[in-house]
Amino acid sequence: MGRIIAIANQKGGVGKTTTAINLSSCLAGLGKKILTIDLDPQGNTTSGIGLEKSTLENTVYELLLDECSVRSCIYETQVEGLHIIPANVNLSGAEIELLGINEKEYLLKNAIDYIRDDFDFVIIDCPPALNMLTVNAMTTANSVLVPIQCEYYALEGLSQLIHTIDLVQQRLNPHLVIEGVVFTMYDARTNLSMQVVENVKENLNTTIYKTIIPRNVKLAEAPSHGLPINLYDKRSAGAESYRLLAKEIMNRKDL
Repeated sequence: MGRIIAIANQKGGVGKTTTAINLSSCLAGLGKKILTIDLDPQGNTTSGIGLEKSTLENTVYELLLDECSVRSCIYETQVEGLHIIPANVNLSGAEIELLGINEKEYLLKNAIDYIRDDFDFVIIDCPPALNMLTVNAMTTANSVLVPIQCEYYALEGLSQLIHTIDLVQQRLNPHLVIEGVVFTMYDARTNLSMQVVENVKENLNTTIYKTIIPRNVKLAEAPSHGLPINLYDKRSAGAESYRLLAKEIMNRKDL
């Protein structure tokens, strides 16, 4: 049975989409069969993996509204072993359209249950908000991976995210756990980055991955080329970091 990881943080700009794209691609590079689900209406994971958002017939939006089957909205990517359920701007209206639907918190789970055994990992990129889309991701997932940017307000809003995870665990998905925290945009030249890491370690009682994702020019450039970092520049510090993170996640025996 595939392990499903939701990548969530309601703060924007913390490296959530970058992590979704590159963790997925590096896991595929290690021989695993991966499904990435873009649950962010901005569709940046979709374009960052190389799909043209505006030309897609079936996306996660159609899936949630039961207008297509789950298999008909899974697309192959240029990365061997990596498939995606894409998103585009249509998804921004899903919140309102789902209002009257019974058990709307389980729409994604009910669809993914059909195909989860086809994949080793399912990686879900959540929107930067604690909304119904994020709740759907958490109801579907086994665990939540939280990217934290190494900056002054890193812990701001984190208690709210953990509270949401607790609520989902109590009411919708009793098996949900926090996968852990991964630090992103780390700059070894600044004391602030080191202080943030220490502060989070002191204040969060959860797994903190050893791999820290550095601030890296190649990581920032790769999405504009529609390529994951391990295809864009496999020798870059960013590519090496995401390969190490993929290995760490693969080797977790407690999940």
